[in-house]
Amino acid sequence: MQTRRLGNSDLDITPLGFGAWAIGGGGWQFAWGSQDDAQSIAAIQRALELGIGWIDTAAVYGLGHSEEVVARALEGRDRRPYLFTKCGMVWDAQGRITRSLKADSVRRECEASLRRLRVDTIDLYQFHWPVESVAELEEGWTTMRALQREGKVRWIGVCNFSVEQLERIQKLAPVTSLQPRYSLLHRDIEARQLPWCGRNGVGVISYSPMASGLLTGAMTRERVAGFPRDDWRRGSADFQEPALSRNLALVELLRRVGQRHGRSPGEVAIAWALRAPVVTGAIVGARSAQQVDGFIHAGDLRLTPDEVRDLEDFQRRAQAPQADAHA
Repeated sequence: MQTRRLGNSDLDITPLGFGAWAIGGGGWQFAWGSQDDAQSIAAIQRALELGIGWIDTAAVYGLGHSEEVVARALEGRDRRPYLFTKCGMVWDAQGRITRSLKADSVRRECEASLRRLRVDTIDLYQFHWPVESVAELEEGWTTMRALQREGKVRWIGVCNFSVEQLERIQKLAPVTSLQPRYSLLHRDIEARQLPWCGRNGVGVISYSPMASGLLTGAMTRERVAGFPRDDWRRGSADFQEPALSRNLALVELLRRVGQRHGRSPGEVAIAWALRAPVVTGAIVGARSAQQVDGFIHAGDLRLTPDEVRDLEDFQRRAQAPQADAHA
């Protein structure tokens, strides 16, 4: 795969990264249901075999379990991929999750992630979510800068930040990257965050380009109805009517576009997200090696201007009734 430089870093990353949210397993607040660790390890190893050069995980995924599985998948490798992880979502003994960017909490999380990942340095360390307190936001970012100077992390970035929050922390230390949700279903960052990142040389790594599985081409109403009780998507509006019917109709258009290129609907959805010059890479999750095979060629798929326009026009028309209903 070709690589792209991530923001102000020295990291040249492949356009696709392996997303390790779902492999955290079941039984926690934002789970995707139960997951077999052996299948997770096979998925990671298949992704690396096919050229993916970075893994994105987080401490909170599976309450530490995702990072541990990633480390197991990398055992015995002469060269490891870049490892990106996140802090700021902490849990207590009962598994209740809260947000904290206080200095001591960020440091504890960093040390714990280093142990679970079995590395001396994290390649990209990110705030998972912002907090309301400006003082705490600045305290946390100052701590991130200190961790970088100490060599515990190489580069520092954020997820889910507004432009105002980005501008505030940028005054304290350079922001390497922003990780936002970005797909054909969720384009709100196009108005402000993407232009800001372009102007300021901040890399963008989008998450959920296939809308948490909705745009893969494998999702059906039956699968949605059969989600396990601990699959967070049961409560997502994207997977409920009337949005579900609109989203599945979009999948059929993605399928038709993909057939012209010999690619899957999911690969078309990922290619759409990567079409934006400011987007450095896309995080794509997989729970099996077979799923990796289904998206691996998205990074070199180039949609025509007409195909991009058709997809965006379709989605704009589909969302128009929803906008009218809220007017």
